Amino acid sequence: MIRVLVADDQALVRGSFRVLVDTAPDLEAVGEAATGAEAVELAGRERPDVILMDIRMPVLDGIEATRRITADRATSAAKVLMLTTFDLDEYVFSALHAGASGFLLKDTRPADLLEAIRVVAAGDSLLAPGVTRRLIEEFTRRPEAGRQPAAELAETTGREREVLTLVGLGLSNHEIAAHLHVSLSTAKTHVGRLLMKLGARDRAQLVIAAYETGLVRSSYGAAPRE
Repeated sequence: MIRVLVADDQALVRGSFRVLVDTAPDLEAVGEAATGAEAVELAGRERPDVILMDIRMPVLDGIEATRRITADRATSAAKVLMLTTFDLDEYVFSALHAGASGFLLKDTRPADLLEAIRVVAAGDSLLAPGVTRRLIEEFTRRPEAGRQPAAELAETTGREREVLTLVGLGLSNHEIAAHLHVSLSTAKTHVGRLLMKLGARDRAQLVIAAYETGLVRSSYGAAPRE
């Protein structure tokens, strides 16, 4: 059973999401939070597997609440799925950098929302290639962009860096396997090793690492290999 916490400042939205979650036989709503502060408190008490987190909330916004939850050892196992009515790059970038595992608009179809909860609970992330491209473009506009691969990549192999670059460009494991002409299991193994070596909680964090270390510099290509 996947335990889900719903955090949104609108009571009607919270209630609707809770009812939706409880209709699924494999999901269970374990609480509702009206503010980011309440979300942090409930996450510590209920230990949910997934948190549906609104971005704009009073007292503490969803991004800061996510940052506190993922940084706290007691609640860091929770996966945060950000929900918003605003499809803005700055929110996507900030949410994922804070530790969120996915980002969805509130007008997502009910069935897709339930599947998204299952996806992030399983340790994957919701990063469509289009969203990933916008993230990278946002990063490359920042003053600190364009750095060379950092020391944190020192323990990775050349093939692993290649895989990390492809993850950063938004490719799925199937697409990575096809691009590198390897089996799906081999692609999954490379991704798993990257998660371990980089201390990343999920695929979303690998995307962050790919462009923060300079492996990916734009939505149209990767940094030259050293």
